Amino acid sequence: MTSARTSVTVDIDAKIPNNVDLKSDRRLQRALESWQPKFIRWWEELGPAAFKENPVFLRTAIDVGQKGWANFDHVSMPDYRWGVFLAEPEPDRKIAFGEHKGQDVWQEVPGEYRSDLRRLIVVQGDTEPASVEQQRQLSLTAPSLYDMRNLFQVNVEEGRHLWAMVYLLHRYFGKDGRDEADAMLERHSGDEDNPRILGAFNEETPDWLSFFFFTYFTDRDGKFQLASMRESAFDPLSRTCDFMLKEEAHHMFVGASGIGRVVSRTLELMAKHDTRDVHPYGGINLDVLQKYLNFHYSVSLDLFGAETSTNAANYYSGGLKGRFHEERRDDDHLLKTLYRNVPDMSDASIGSREVTQLAALNETLREDYTVDCQKGVDRWNRSLSEMDTGVEFRLPHIGFNRDVGTFRDHHVSPDGTVLTAAEWEESKDLWLPSDDDKAHVKSLMVGVTEPGKMAGWIAPPTSGINLKPVEFEYVRV
Repeated sequence: MTSARTSVTVDIDAKIPNNVDLKSDRRLQRALESWQPKFIRWWEELGPAAFKENPVFLRTAIDVGQKGWANFDHVSMPDYRWGVFLAEPEPDRKIAFGEHKGQDVWQEVPGEYRSDLRRLIVVQGDTEPASVEQQRQLSLTAPSLYDMRNLFQVNVEEGRHLWAMVYLLHRYFGKDGRDEADAMLERHSGDEDNPRILGAFNEETPDWLSFFFFTYFTDRDGKFQLASMRESAFDPLSRTCDFMLKEEAHHMFVGASGIGRVVSRTLELMAKHDTRDVHPYGGINLDVLQKYLNFHYSVSLDLFGAETSTNAANYYSGGLKGRFHEERRDDDHLLKTLYRNVPDMSDASIGSREVTQLAALNETLREDYTVDCQKGVDRWNRSLSEMDTGVEFRLPHIGFNRDVGTFRDHHVSPDGTVLTAAEWEESKDLWLPSDDDKAHVKSLMVGVTEPGKMAGWIAPPTSGINLKPVEFEYVRV
């Protein structure tokens, strides 16, 4: 198949802003414009529950280049310009892995991979509206206008990421793709009858502490999934994910900086009142932060799937989904005769077994993710060390609180000790947020809407957005 053209033109004033030349394909344009009212209706019903009409200082994609790709201005969210953007094509790009390694990348979907590619796109696309639904009540209790603005920025970009996947479904998968696009607005997070596809996206995000940990850990899973699909031989998917990663970086920043600010405020209250228990003073204790970390990290690990996977192996061999930073890896990029160990859980102990690297792609991606997660934990620990707290945050053992893979139906403590069901029940409130912990965090969730002011449980950020001061009116209320 032929390579992509080497430049793209942005039509920012179209009904659906895009750089995919929608106007030249009237049938596709009409199909997307008929889907647009369904999306708007979903947004009105399940998007942010408050302040949805207020002008928000939002970043809006206007180009795909390295410089000047986004504009910042106050926009009412109903007027936000969701659009379809693919990154600049790479001239003469070749497939980097799998059975088609070295061949030209594909500009159309090969028939033998149609079903698998559609499934990959649907699963990724389903997560985007799910997180908006999970977070819809948070604007009511935002700890500052700065934070409310960041929430809304995450929300509108998740909406744009949905558009990115819907475009691919409409453009390349015909009626099946159109039906899948409609279905992504019919499933809802936590719905008993029609839930979202992946378990983590059916969990509640009831408070801002959960939101910060979600954006740090679960959006980081999104980073690794998108980076793996960016390697795809299907070039439109690769370019779509490449551009999505630009926006995804802000989501993880919101989580990392948010948790860091909570840690800073907790340490400030500990020093001021000479105590480790800052709950009476409107703060969040370090042990509670560790519990929230344990929960969100363990739930996010499940998103990578089982330790070995035939589907993942087939995706890789077919060139549909690669590894994180595939082209930087020094191996044969086939993986059929290369081996590694993966965890293996029995009733009595945690061991390992040897499998091909091809079979273990999920575990390899999960390990890359864990290394990335640890970087933020190290930053928070430096703050703890500077205050000489004697406390250190830790990522729990990979088998802790898992519902997918070899650890499913087993009980493992954060330090890797295998437990009986009775031992788990007796101790789980020491490791996961208890009802009392959740009640305390919920009691702190009181909205603050005065510019520059912060709720008492979180420190202010060190700087504002796009060179604006912290006290800037990020949401006009």
